[in-house]
Amino acid sequence: MRSIDLLIPAPDDVYAALAAEQVRDYVAAFSRVGIAVRPRVWSEAGDAPALALMAWGYHLEPERWLALLDGWPADLPLFNPAPLLRWSTRKTYLSALEAAGVPTVPTWCCDADPSTIMAAFDALGAEELVVKPQIAASSHGIARVKRGDSLPTVGQAMIQPFLPAVQSEGEYALFYIGGELSHAIRKVARSGEFRVQPQFGGTNTAWQPDREAIAVAEAALAAAPAEPLYARIDLLRRLDGRLALTEFEAIEPELYFAHGEQVLERLAEAVARSL
Repeated sequence: MRSIDLLIPAPDDVYAALAAEQVRDYVAAFSRVGIAVRPRVWSEAGDAPALALMAWGYHLEPERWLALLDGWPADLPLFNPAPLLRWSTRKTYLSALEAAGVPTVPTWCCDADPSTIMAAFDALGAEELVVKPQIAASSHGIARVKRGDSLPTVGQAMIQPFLPAVQSEGEYALFYIGGELSHAIRKVARSGEFRVQPQFGGTNTAWQPDREAIAVAEAALAAAPAEPLYARIDLLRRLDGRLALTEFEAIEPELYFAHGEQVLERLAEAVARSL
């Protein structure tokens, strides 16, 4: 039986327990296609093909994470491939996708301090902004600010207009595995909140994507530097009424596999074909 390492968070990570639960699902699904899954903390050395899907916590040690990707042997499979993972690490990729014609949420990438955030209100034509680190996950370090608020110093950040759709229509996520649309969900923040993750009270439900959503997602996939074996494409509706890309997650997206059919089995088969 072939084997593959599943990169997981460190034991002291806040999501370590959740990772341990999900590992069992991965082990079962992959065993059915003849692949043995071995969990390995992402920061530890290894010499086997690896799946980065649960490398949670990488954003807290970005230099170590980027060094891992830069040193990954070219002849050793890594899913997704190291250059794509590196590209997806810093969310300045939004600028590259926008330049390629992909509809994106308006974004300023800068060293964010009170003066640049103040300037962004006028530049983006917004009364309310979202400020978040360029390397982040699970809404880590994100802030929502209005004119007159005490403004944070974030360092290398992205500044975007706050989009009310996140609290009403919600954020959409489309999941692609092996080059094909697998499933999609709708994520809605709870009242008074703007973060859509379950730990902040957000709710998620299965969703059937329409042609506009699929077109934006597939434009983003086509403009990426490499075809992902798996990816999550997040979309929000802009103030102009168009759906736009807010995130291209190719590192460790939560797959929400309960909302799809045989999602992990489909992933295992895609990995088996790539191996």
